[in-house]
Amino acid sequence: MSDTKRFSRQEISLRNSKSDLYVIIDNRVYDLTKFQDDHPGGHEVLQQVAGKDGTEEFHDVGHSLDAKELMKKYLMGELVDEDRVELEKPRRVWEATAPTDTSNLTDPVDEGFLSSWRLPVVLGVLATLLYYLFL
Repeated sequence: MSDTKRFSRQEISLRNSKSDLYVIIDNRVYDLTKFQDDHPGGHEVLQQVAGKDGTEEFHDVGHSLDAKELMKKYLMGELVDEDRVELEKPRRVWEATAPTDTSNLTDPVDEGFLSSWRLPVVLGVLATLLYYLFL
């Protein structure tokens, strides 16, 4: 990344007009000047974060994978090291995965007599017997 252009927050703050619109997202700098009219949320959305860090706003909307891929086209560089902020852990998409450590998991069948399905079955049998005995 030695050939990546570096920007300071001060430089980006000056690029906040409709004709020169830069935004910081995840410590990366994007020139969204030409994208304003194509933005699905309208140019006003981009102008609200022009010259600023729009990371939180970007992630709060929940952009699609296509939108994230499109961002590469507008990438201009990154923030200088002293202006970078520590990013939160990336938000993960819910996945159906098995737990890696199963040593503390118990088998529901081994939880005792009054566990899960046994109690309702016993109560059902008792209720049926009492019904026929007293009718």
